[in-house]
Amino acid sequence: MTATEADTAERLLIEAAQKDPARFAEIYENNFHRVYAYIARRVGNRDIAEDLTSDVFHKALAGLPRFEWRGVPFGAWLIRVASNAIIDRAKRAAKETDIASVDEPSEPSPQMMEEIDQRAQLFKLVDQLPLDQRRVIVLRFSEEKSIREVALDLRRTEGAVKQLQFRALQNLRAQLRKESGDTNG
Repeated sequence: MTATEADTAERLLIEAAQKDPARFAEIYENNFHRVYAYIARRVGNRDIAEDLTSDVFHKALAGLPRFEWRGVPFGAWLIRVASNAIIDRAKRAAKETDIASVDEPSEPSPQMMEEIDQRAQLFKLVDQLPLDQRRVIVLRFSEEKSIREVALDLRRTEGAVKQLQFRALQNLRAQLRKESGDTNG
């Protein structure tokens, strides 16, 4: 699908969702990982990232009737909503802790958007892993737990956790190569 075809398909989906909010689910599915990756990179806390991502999609659904297509991808609008949500949360936290200044996130650069898209792709691939492998990857890399802590959480041996992690990383590498069209191993 060309960029123009993708823009047209996205615009038609948005227009359909403006008429029938039930169609918003497809917009959510298409953009969830990108928004989550952007927020997670900014806040560095999984629980906060999940809460803010939820807030972004609630705001997006509420604001959808007022959204006007201007040729900019809907994902960019969602990133702006996410950026504002991060700022608002930081300001609330600053008031609660009496911190006077809050650094506002800048507009995402093309390089940052590419990194966000790569993280979103990785999140999608992790979601496709077998359950045990996915749990190990999330606990090890998202929650930054040690092999021992993961073994205790999963009631497995440390060796089993290492093996699950190894297989998960192999699967992720293979999927990334497959998606990038690299057939060399």
